[in-house]
Order: sequence, then C-alpha cells, then structure tokens
Amino acid sequence: MPIPEILAPVGGAEQLKAALRCGADAVYFGAKGFNARRNAENFDGASLADVVALCHSHGAKAHITVNTLVRDDELFSLEKTAEEIAASGADAVIVQDLAVMQLFLRRYPTVEVHASTQCAVHNTDGVKLFEDIGVKRVVLARELSLREIEKIRSETETELEAFVHGALCMCLSGACYMSGLIGGRSGNRGLCAQPCRTDFVCEGRHFALSLKDMSHLRRARELAEAGISSLKIEGRMKRPEYVAAAVTAAKAAVRGEAYDEESLRAVFSRGGFTEGYAVGKRDGTMFGHREKEDVVAAAGVLKSLSQLYAGEKPVIPVDMSLTVGRASSLLTVSARTASCEVSGEGGITAENRPTDGDYARRSLSKLGGTQFFLDKLTVSNPEGLMLPPSVMNNMRRMGVESLISELSRISPHRSEDFAYSFPKYSPPASSELWARGERASQASGLEADRIILPLPEIERSPGLISKLGDRLTGELASVLFPENEDEERARLRRLAGLGLRSVYAENAYGVFLGKKEGLDVYGGAGLNALNTPALEFYRALGLSAVTVSFELKMKCIAQLGSGIKRGFIAYGRLPMMRVRSCPARASRPCSKCDGRPHLTDRTGADFEILCHDKRYQTILNSVPLHVGGKAQAECDYRLLYFTTESPDECRRILSEIRANAECSLPRTGGLYYRDLQ
Repeated sequence: MPIPEILAPVGGAEQLKAALRCGADAVYFGAKGFNARRNAENFDGASLADVVALCHSHGAKAHITVNTLVRDDELFSLEKTAEEIAASGADAVIVQDLAVMQLFLRRYPTVEVHASTQCAVHNTDGVKLFEDIGVKRVVLARELSLREIEKIRSETETELEAFVHGALCMCLSGACYMSGLIGGRSGNRGLCAQPCRTDFVCEGRHFALSLKDMSHLRRARELAEAGISSLKIEGRMKRPEYVAAAVTAAKAAVRGEAYDEESLRAVFSRGGFTEGYAVGKRDGTMFGHREKEDVVAAAGVLKSLSQLYAGEKPVIPVDMSLTVGRASSLLTVSARTASCEVSGEGGITAENRPTDGDYARRSLSKLGGTQFFLDKLTVSNPEGLMLPPSVMNNMRRMGVESLISELSRISPHRSEDFAYSFPKYSPPASSELWARGERASQASGLEADRIILPLPEIERSPGLISKLGDRLTGELASVLFPENEDEERARLRRLAGLGLRSVYAENAYGVFLGKKEGLDVYGGAGLNALNTPALEFYRALGLSAVTVSFELKMKCIAQLGSGIKRGFIAYGRLPMMRVRSCPARASRPCSKCDGRPHLTDRTGADFEILCHDKRYQTILNSVPLHVGGKAQAECDYRLLYFTTESPDECRRILSEIRANAECSLPRTGGLYYRDLQ
C-alpha cells in the first residue's frame, strides 16, 4: 500500500518550523493575497522563494494557496502574484477560480494545479471535469465517506487529496455564502467571519450549525487503501503547537502506530472529534462548539507540545559513501534527489585498526542539530589506511552544508505566452425572465421565457416536457454524492429520451454530466463565476449560459466581458448553505420532520431549511433578494429563484420584476449594491 503524503497547514513562520521539524511531507500556505485564509500571517512575494527553499531542504513540497474568487479589477494583481509563485519554484498551487486555474495551466504549465476543496468536488463526474481541464490533483469535499471515496477512485485517474484532521465547515466548501450575505465578509474571498459558530437555534438545540472538528487519523490507512494520495490537515489559522501535534500524530497513523489523541484533542477541539462523515454516521454526535473547558485543556498541553519542534529532528535519511586514499579522501552525501561530494585529507598507515564501516559510522553519524540521520554507509579503503576522526568530522560538516545547499536549490518555473481574453459583451435589447422553481406547481401559468425545475419534479410531471418544449430546463441536484450518481444519470437519460433538451448545473459535476449526455448546459450561480475569464472558460467548455455569482456587485456585473449568454438572480431566498449534516436531524428523526425546519439566529431572524430527499439540505436566507426598483446591469436574462413561494406569489413577483416595481415586503438587495470583502 502506498504511503500517502502528510500535508500540513502553515499560517506563518512558526507553523512552518513546526511542520518541517515534525516531518511533514508537504506544507500549504498562502501568499499575502488571493488565499482562503487572508487573516493568517501568510508570506509576501519576496519571501516565497526562501520558504520554498526551506521546505525543500527538509524534503518537503511547497503548495501555495491561490484559492479565492477574483474580480476583473483584481486580475492584474493576480498575475503579479502568479509570477512571484512561479519564480519561487513552488511545487503546486491550490486553486478555486477558473480564471486562476487557466492562468497557471497555460502560462506556467510546469506548476502542478490542484483543485481546491472550495471547488466543492464531491463525486466522480466532478473529478472527471477537472481531469479533462488538466488539473493534477483534486481535493475532495470533506463530506464524503470512505466507501464513496473508493467509488470515486475506482472511476477516475487524477490524484486525490482528502482532509484527515481539523475543522469542519457546516457547508460544502465553496457553496457557503452566509458570511458574505450576513456580514459582508465572503468565505469565497478568504475572509469568512464564521457566523455558523455563533448560537443558531434549531428545534430548541443551540449552536445548531457548529460541527465538531473531524479526526479521521484512525482511518488513515483505510484512506490510503481507498486511493488517497495526500492526507491534509486543516488549520492555517491555528498555533504552531497544533501543527506539531497533528503532523506527529498523522505520521504515526499512516505507519499504523499509536498516536497521542488526548494531546491532539486538548490543543484544539470543539468538545471532541467526529468521524461521522468517514463512516456515514451523520447524526447529532457530529455537533459541538468550543467551550471554556476546551480552552483550559489547550493551555495545559502547549508547553509539552512545543518540545515537538524545539529543535531540528532527524527526519531525512542520508546515504554516505566514503573512499579513503593516501593522497586524499572522498565523501559522497546523498538524500532525496540531491547528491554532493567533498574531499578531505588522505589516510595514514594504520597502527592498530584501519578505518572500516563501524569506525567511520561513529564520526559520520553525528548529525545532531540537523534534519538528517545516517541511513546507509559504504566505506572503500583498499590500502587499509586509518582516517582520523577529525578529518571525517570536517568532511561530514562540509558534506551536510553542501547537501542542504543542493536540496534548497529552487527551480523557477518557465512561462509560456498567454494572455486573458476580454471580448466585448453586447447585451440584448431586452432581457428575458427565467424562473426556477422548487416544485412543478410553481410553474403553473408562469409567463417566463425559461422554466427551470428539479429533475424529480419533471419526472413526476412528464407532460411538462411537451407542454413547455425548449422553455423547460431540468435542474440537476446541487449536491450529488456518489451513492446517488447512478440514479441521477439514469433519470436524466430517461427525461432526455422524453425530449428534455437542457440542464441547469450549480456544481462542476453537472457541467461534465450534461455535456456527456449531449444536452445544453446552463450554469447556475453555484459555479461562482465572478470574472470575465471564468465566463470565457465556461464558454470554451460548451456552456450555453451562466448565471453570475450573487457575490458580485451590480456595477461589476455590468462590466463583465465574454461572448457567453449570462444573467443574474433578480429575486429569491438565496441558498446560504448546502449541508449534508442536517441541523434538525440532531434534534429529531427524519420521520418526524416536515422537510422544512427552521433556524433562528441571535437577532431572531428565521432561516428555513429545505430538505432534498434526505440527501442534503439547503439553508435559505431569512429575507428574499428583490431588486425591483433598483438599477440593474444589462444582461441576457434575470433569474427568479423560487423556493417556498406559492404559485400565486410566483406570478405576482414575476410581474413586479418585469415592471421593475418596488416591493413593499421585507427584502434585501443582497450584495449587488454594497461592498463585499
């Protein structure tokens, strides 16, 4: 069984030291901008090469996070950051935005591109899309079970990475808009304020959106057997003692050895750990929040854990070859892919014992204070000479210095000719009105140019296909875990056989699935298209239209280029979260739930939860987005995102939006008319 790499989080210099000294095989960290932990210390462009060199000197790879969404006005800064990363010789970049992905794939083809967990890849077709794009590795969603990971691995080829320890977001990463909509700080832009950790109440249960930290370390070897190439530890905002404890535990776990789980729990947890997703046990035991006892426990272990990285640890095996001659001696020192030679004084006639392997090892194995330990040693001494220890010690010191220098050597990545394309967008004379419904009844009598309905709703009312014709589009499930993929594919093929011609995709997998089945694909806001190059990328993939992200200001939407048809959500209770661990299930069984439980926050605001066949849930915003009466960008269509509205309400709202009329009921302009960090 291949041993997976241990990938450690690094928020700053101390965390880097802890990760490397405890034997991390790779680390991931951010530059100063464009990373999902912008509040971490991170590293500036001038120091990136030094950090990469230090990683390489410890035999570790350096992965740099560039995993936020970017706007058109930020692309110039993005290109400067990419240039600094390429010059640093970093081994890989971790990316969410397709514009960023395109930049590295085409301008810096020797940099490995990894699809971030922010891409919300959680099934086989999602992985296949990124395989086709040219991504080297996909970081899987944390919500997957071991069995589901095995299924994905059996049907795909690209490297797979999975989180093994650390915090769990309540929402599928990349599909959470709560922090942005509530507080103007977007998780997709690296500034999540973690509102889910505050006291939301569901069915009388407090902190209903706060999950315990995951710890799948006891499943590390099972994850390796399932085909995971890299085991990732979460925690770029956590202290170095946490990094040291987690890396040490993970290194032991992959070897099948015992590790100190108590210290790991003490340094940081939220009432303990959960492995609910890994084993498919998604119930109330997964929930927990950080209390005073957790903080006290951390204070008690920090001193002992700091000793884990107090000095360099011998984590890299070194092979040495010593040749003793009368005129001079030669020592070859090798580790990883580096090898160097140093010469020293010759040997002298042995009065007692000539220098052999055992004798030489006493001097050459003295590598304390470095990251090395002597593994294999060969000695050639054809004349039976004696080499004084002082000579061997000096050769060893010079050899180690040369080896560190060689290992630290960075190789800047070459650049190819590539420039973003910004075609001019020509809006139509008038925009269409599209309506998306949760239920088929909401489409009754609705005078919309396009009607989007979930596939199961169309299957229950197949007459809609002939009645609405090409106006009807089937919505693929926003979240589709591997256990349900075959069923969704079969349903889509049945409906296509009845005449359905297009699908609406909120996730990357839907783009791949829809095109594979020969259908027109319309991209939803869940694809997080925030800039012109992303729209152009989707156009190149063959999409017919894209609904731009509702995290983009209206004036920025108006400035987007690209020749693809595009629209924006003009009305709807926006989906703030897509979750697999239902907040209501922790309080009562599904059999006693009406499928629409509610959450309440500290202000008394009410958030409805929609259940999708007990497979995943959508948490809706407390008030609907409604842009009637406000200035709007010219686009091909405006989308009305209906969820809980009655058919009569749907018709009334459509009339208001068509007339750009004010709404007298509670509503929000969302993020279209305010700044988002």
